[in-house]
Amino acid sequence: MSTALIGLVVGMALGFAGYFGGFAAFLLVAALGAVGFVVGRLLEGDLEFGDFIRPAKSRDRRS
Repeated sequence: MSTALIGLVVGMALGFAGYFGGFAAFLLVAALGAVGFVVGRLLEGDLEFGDFIRPAKSRDRRS
């Protein structure tokens, strides 16, 4: 599946949710879509769960 086709399907799903269910349904579909995206990336191995837990590396700003 191409990225453009996936974007089209997601946009249509959000549009239908917003039209038929209102703004709350739009937000719910968008939030669940984001969760599904992250879970999919975790299962594919593109992300690691530790990336969300480990603190970001601080940069030294000494001149």
